[in-house]
Amino acid sequence: MPRQDFFKILQKEVARIDAASVTKRKEHLIAGFTQEASPKAIIDGKPYRIFNSNDYLGLRHHRKLKKAEHQMTELCGTGPGAVRFISGSFQVHRDLEKALANFHGRDDAMVFSSAFATNLAVLFSLIKGQSKDSVLQSEALVISDELNHRSIIDGIRVANLPSNQKAIFKHLDSQSLEEILQKNVKKFKRVLVVTDGAFSMLGEYQDLKKLRRVINHYDKLYPEGVLLVVDDCHGVAAFGKTGRGTEEVSGAKADVLIGTLGKGLGADGGYVVAKQVVIDYLRESAATYIYSNPISPGTAAAALAAVQLLDSSTGAKLLEKLADNLAFIKKELSALGFQFAAESIHPIQAILIGDTAKTKALTEKMFERGFIVTNINYPVVPKGKDEIRVQISASHNKTDLKAFLQNIKEVGEELAII
Repeated sequence: MPRQDFFKILQKEVARIDAASVTKRKEHLIAGFTQEASPKAIIDGKPYRIFNSNDYLGLRHHRKLKKAEHQMTELCGTGPGAVRFISGSFQVHRDLEKALANFHGRDDAMVFSSAFATNLAVLFSLIKGQSKDSVLQSEALVISDELNHRSIIDGIRVANLPSNQKAIFKHLDSQSLEEILQKNVKKFKRVLVVTDGAFSMLGEYQDLKKLRRVINHYDKLYPEGVLLVVDDCHGVAAFGKTGRGTEEVSGAKADVLIGTLGKGLGADGGYVVAKQVVIDYLRESAATYIYSNPISPGTAAAALAAVQLLDSSTGAKLLEKLADNLAFIKKELSALGFQFAAESIHPIQAILIGDTAKTKALTEKMFERGFIVTNINYPVVPKGKDEIRVQISASHNKTDLKAFLQNIKEVGEELAII
């Protein structure tokens, strides 16, 4: 049967992926966590210290989040039961959206089922009108940082723009952005400049103040202006004195800010904050919001508790501990002789190994010793740039950090990395 030939093609593609050493389907199954101040994951009955989690503040284990989720689940049930505009919109969803808007200093917010879904729908809706009767024209130029996250790439891709309406500026390079804007004056009605805030591979961040300076200059040269859209999923609740991420660190704001509830905030789901008119338009246009169930009421309650915690003295103490842990681990790794793939003030620290086999071996040997880290190998990164991505959390204590350092030192020496 012809479909059997298709299945054979799929099998060849899986084999190709495996041969390239970029497989993602071999997962460590976590059965639970130890009940202690610095929780360890239980995998096959053994405890593991996690050094590759996006839970930067350790909030997913915080008693206030667990209590809020439990109480709301008892009150409202385990799921929303429908999409928002039918009967799946709960008071806690709006309370969360108001809290997010207030936290970021915006008019309003929308919560989505995931940050990936947020990027897909927000970008598509801002690029093109979502109905045949829409007054929003598609005469837009979209300019994207060359190392943007896959969700941004797909959000642009789904708009199906011709090649002349898409451009890429060099990574973290505002001059490259300016050259593109200058070249396209009078060719398009509006421009969307889209970038990650904090980049997940190396822990770098976009200097939004530099981008904003360029954008403000060219805004008046396009009939519908230049809009800055920032995905700061790895920035919010990860760095900045008050946890407001890349906007706080770089001293400038996006026109449209996208974030996640599933990393530093310890819950699940995605969100966008912006001016009221933008949010009103997106509620009428964003397909993954309109036609997908929202996060459960319990998850929304946990996320609301997380935002409130972050914006309190408790959040300030957690951010301070995270910063202390980060400073300690960077200093000690450097002293051991490890090199970093990039200079980063973010909890993501990429250790440059430069050899694919050694990078994989280090990850495997650390796992055998009870530590989980992530290896990033060629072809995901260029040859000679293979790295170990280490992610620091406020939930790590000094015992965790010292144990990690001792073990990575021993493995590094065994593999002749240091």
